[in-house]
Amino acid sequence: MAELAVTLLTLGDPATMTGGYLYHRRVADRAPQHGARVDFVSLPKWRFPLPALAGATMIRKIHAQKPDVLLVDSIVAGLAGPWLGAARGLPPIAAILHQPPGGIDHASGRQRTQASLDRALYKRAQRMIIASEDLANTLREQGFDPELLAVVPPGRDAAAEPVDPPGDLRQDRQVAILSVGNWMARKGLLDLLDAFSNLPPNAATLHLVGDENVEPDYASRVRARIARPDLRDRVVTHGVVTPAEVAGFYRKADIFALASTREPYGTVYGEAMAAGLPVVGWNAGNLPHLAAHGVEGLAVPPGDRVALTGALLRLATDDAYRAKMAAAARRKADTFPTWDDTSRMLFTELRALAAERVREAQP
Repeated sequence: MAELAVTLLTLGDPATMTGGYLYHRRVADRAPQHGARVDFVSLPKWRFPLPALAGATMIRKIHAQKPDVLLVDSIVAGLAGPWLGAARGLPPIAAILHQPPGGIDHASGRQRTQASLDRALYKRAQRMIIASEDLANTLREQGFDPELLAVVPPGRDAAAEPVDPPGDLRQDRQVAILSVGNWMARKGLLDLLDAFSNLPPNAATLHLVGDENVEPDYASRVRARIARPDLRDRVVTHGVVTPAEVAGFYRKADIFALASTREPYGTVYGEAMAAGLPVVGWNAGNLPHLAAHGVEGLAVPPGDRVALTGALLRLATDDAYRAKMAAAARRKADTFPTWDDTSRMLFTELRALAAERVREAQP
């Protein structure tokens, strides 16, 4: 089988420690096992829409790599689209979507502009690789051809060799609650902190893992909230850690909580469930597709902090209930793909796309 050469087009540093970037690194690392090679081409991470100014350089790099397939990350689709539409001699294009057209973290003006640009690129794509069924449903509702959509969710395995955090995460309390996510408004950290503050002081210690510098203004509010007397000494922040260390936190915690309002997949939910953690969050985004309320986790109405407190309290104080839900979470996660499965699905789709181009070129 000939090696499949894939150029993956993205924005900024491919080693960035967030969900979509980690997805790409993990499948790229496994590419040789599937007879493939992934080379990255990045537009600079400048203020929107300035990265598009580097489009000519991007096209030259793509041609130099001579890929069989061009895989375009949704984070860069709108910026790269006009250049890709004008370029000659490109391979077939597949888009890999971790967010809907327009993204999920932008102000309304930029979101509308980017959504239009994103859709223009997607209309030229011969495949659309979608990270979750929830996002695929959104795209179908927006009129995208279902025949072009292939759902390839992320793997459940956080790391092959977990590195455990030092000490006891419970810190002499009943349980340790873990939240993994960068400090940005849509991750709902302030909601989680307010809900957690209403637990009895001896019920739980909350551990926050994630980049604290993504949204500085929001991060300042989070730090101020943690410093208040009702949370002081009950919340531990860890910043950015390696995937192996994240896996260690999953292994040592008792409950996973993330009050995210818009999570196209929620890789961390799946990873936590695979480690045997019941998950708590809003009944929104992709969480209902991963965990059934009252079975593998507790998904409460978005914005209902009282209900969120109740969910955390029930799991923190009812050992039998927590153990039952933890076992169910692990069983459900066993049905999720591993990163090897994800890689196989992705490269199967891309190889089929490359083969279609070869057949079309034959007389």
